[in-house]
Amino acid sequence: MPKVGFIYYTKTDITGALVLAAIAELKSSGAEVFYHQIQGSEIIEGRFVNAEVFESLTNCNAIVFASPTYMGGVAAQFKAFADASSEVWGSQGWSGKFASGMTSGTALNGDQSSTLQYMVTLASQHGMLWVGLEGSPQNKMIDRLGCQLGVVSQSDGGQVDDVDLASARHLVHRVVNLLR
Repeated sequence: MPKVGFIYYTKTDITGALVLAAIAELKSSGAEVFYHQIQGSEIIEGRFVNAEVFESLTNCNAIVFASPTYMGGVAAQFKAFADASSEVWGSQGWSGKFASGMTSGTALNGDQSSTLQYMVTLASQHGMLWVGLEGSPQNKMIDRLGCQLGVVSQSDGGQVDDVDLASARHLVHRVVNLLR
């Protein structure tokens, strides 16, 4: 059974809700899951420091990146993790693995796709293979906001839309099916 890793930062827990929905879906299907929520205490002098997390992610077949969109990009906490991943990049420890991404924002179009594009670039630098959604305008059950690159959620009053949660579950099924 494939092992999927999740590395994420969440402040208001909207991004966290997407990740936890995806994790629950994977666990119910028997997939092995590793997940880690980035904590401020792990960022020392601007850099994420947690060797065990990098080792665990290197032992995964796929990695899902998740961060809220702040000012058109990933949160600073996620960026600190991404910058620290350069040590894994040096050994190409994630090369050939699948990657995917999730983000959330409060605006209907708050440049969330820019956050996913950053994650695609990060994955590409690591030699990873990006997996997006394959939703269509006819399928109203996933991809409510029409972003094929990954899961984009827009919260209203601190609540995650059910379609956005379904999109997170759908995306990880796609990743696991590709791994098989």
